[in-house]
Amino acid sequence: MSSIPKGLTDKDMFQNYVEEASLEDTFIKAEKIADQKRRERAGIEPPAELGRAGFTPVLTEELGKALLQLKMELFRNGVTNYSFKIRRDGENIVLTPKYKNK
Repeated sequence: MSSIPKGLTDKDMFQNYVEEASLEDTFIKAEKIADQKRRERAGIEPPAELGRAGFTPVLTEELGKALLQLKMELFRNGVTNYSFKIRRDGENIVLTPKYKNK
């Protein structure tokens, strides 16, 4: 029986060790390959939602900030029960708060 060398680091102890692939690793690898092939066949990624098809992430963020400012302003004025009404006025889209009765 050979003696075990003292003072080795973890890296030195596992220097020539090769881990065998488990069944789980095999399934995960096959799943990734199938997903990659499916994406390649599809070509391009579909749009997130049809309603947001023309919105860029920057535009979505700006709209979110404007809505948050409007909600905070309504809250400061004591309005907590409301919904939004959306209408189109020519080339403009107008979002108006609609107050609900308690």
